[in-house]
Amino acid sequence: MGATGTRGILNPIEGLAHFQLEREPAPEELGFFVERFWRVRWDLDGRPPFEQEILPYPCVNLSFVAGRFEVHGPGTRRFVAHLTGRGRVFGTKFTPAGFSAFAAVPMRSLLDQVLSVEEATGRALPVPASDEPSSVRAAVREFLCQFAAPRDPNIALVDELVATTQENRSIAQAEDLARVAGTSVRSLHRLFQHYVGVGPKWIVRRSRVQEAAERVARAERVDWAKTAQELGYHDQAHLIRDFRAQIGFTPAAYARRCASFVGESPRRA
Repeated sequence: MGATGTRGILNPIEGLAHFQLEREPAPEELGFFVERFWRVRWDLDGRPPFEQEILPYPCVNLSFVAGRFEVHGPGTRRFVAHLTGRGRVFGTKFTPAGFSAFAAVPMRSLLDQVLSVEEATGRALPVPASDEPSSVRAAVREFLCQFAAPRDPNIALVDELVATTQENRSIAQAEDLARVAGTSVRSLHRLFQHYVGVGPKWIVRRSRVQEAAERVARAERVDWAKTAQELGYHDQAHLIRDFRAQIGFTPAAYARRCASFVGESPRRA
């Protein structure tokens, strides 16, 4: 798996030595709302438990694990998955605004929450007869298609703006994104709150820290003063503070964690 496929997975080299991650695109009829299906499998029999840390994307995931479905709202905090023994999870990753078409509650109320499908959507999702990926995928597909959700143009707009934020480093604050959208910051904030549950400022900050963390995980020699400038921070101190607030470590400490697994000398920052 390339580096572009590990964004948001902290210390991915170590993580992928403990689990397997597979992805597949959403079917055409759901592609407006769903980004992909994914599967994680692990076999740690005879090995110590493992904790995988994730810095989540701004989106909802519908997971099937241990015979039940769960809706995981957008995560504003670092998430830790505790892996023991053998197991697997089948997931449905919605686009940033995609789940809003199915939600029976305000998107903001889903932040950092794990709900039943019925709580989140107002409808029950029957458990498939088999936990094989094909059966789970079919159940999710049928469930979502039954909504006959309209293709709200604001969903496409918000998804496009989130993608632009992740790809365009010149967008360093909410005001930059508002200019791209051709609207005011206040209007953009209301739009994001309604369709994603978080504001544009949070989207920008999360995207920049994810990119910084990915550079470290790729074993790049990072010039943090230059990186801070590239990512739109006022100075290196602001980037380091933001990095630590979201990941829990300074860039230098995170670099040492990544380097310790691959046997490299940690980079100074």
